[in-house]
Amino acid sequence: MPGFVLLVRPRGDGDETVRVGFTVTKKIGNAVVRNRMKRRLRALARELLPAGGIGGADHVLIGRQGGVERPYATLRDELAKALAKAQRR
Repeated sequence: MPGFVLLVRPRGDGDETVRVGFTVTKKIGNAVVRNRMKRRLRALARELLPAGGIGGADHVLIGRQGGVERPYATLRDELAKALAKAQRR
């Protein structure tokens, strides 16, 4: 199971801006752990969304259990794969 879930919803408002949001539930851990996960998700989005994001869509990254312990390179590969799959749809 990946360390996050990616949701992509087209806005349909004619604006081609790529928007992104982050969420991590309290089930993941305390505030320190949740904030660490959000920092990792922000870094991934900063790195991959400009090239792989869908214009005119909202992207939401939902942190999952085990995402904090996962290597950053693995998370990056998972996000790249998820963005490629979203592009095909």
